[in-house]
Amino acid sequence: MKNSHAFFQNRECEYYPCHKTKNENFNCLFCFCPLYALGDQCGGNFAYTEKGIKDCSGCLIPHSAGGYDYVLSKFSQIAELARKKEG
Repeated sequence: MKNSHAFFQNRECEYYPCHKTKNENFNCLFCFCPLYALGDQCGGNFAYTEKGIKDCSGCLIPHSAGGYDYVLSKFSQIAELARKKEG
């Protein structure tokens, strides 16, 4: 699956891997997680810092084998956030 539409890995990135993991199949496709915008509805293992910033360092969903499908399953929620509201 290397470098397919659902998987990409950049071992030359200065931040690789951006999360602590023993997984050799670390997926870099969603380097900046699209689920971040969903706040507490993303479904990942996150925490909020004392300053209210979402800390996703404990989450591996977008980097996992099933991460691509999971992120796609949440796109309707992401699209709703981006939809222009009448009014």
